[in-house]
Amino acid sequence: MEQIERIQRYEALLDEARELLREGEQLAQKLSLLKGMLGELDEYYSSSQWRQDYEDDEAGRLPEGLKRGVLSEDGIYNALEDEKDLFERIKVILG
Repeated sequence: MEQIERIQRYEALLDEARELLREGEQLAQKLSLLKGMLGELDEYYSSSQWRQDYEDDEAGRLPEGLKRGVLSEDGIYNALEDEKDLFERIKVILG
């Protein structure tokens, strides 16, 4: 009976590992997409366009109902810092 239980245990581990690998592949695709999005936000945040948009917002020249969290001084910066933290944790996990 010990042999059967051992085989069943390792079969269950293999099934779970395969499922996690599938999920990991999906996560890798999402992380790649995230990296591109944050790269684009970083370019915008570092540009004269962001500065102009920020100044226009401060001067009240943008529509009142416009969602503009991207113009907060901390919004993009915090997202970029969160990205650094996330990828650092991933590096630690992967060793």
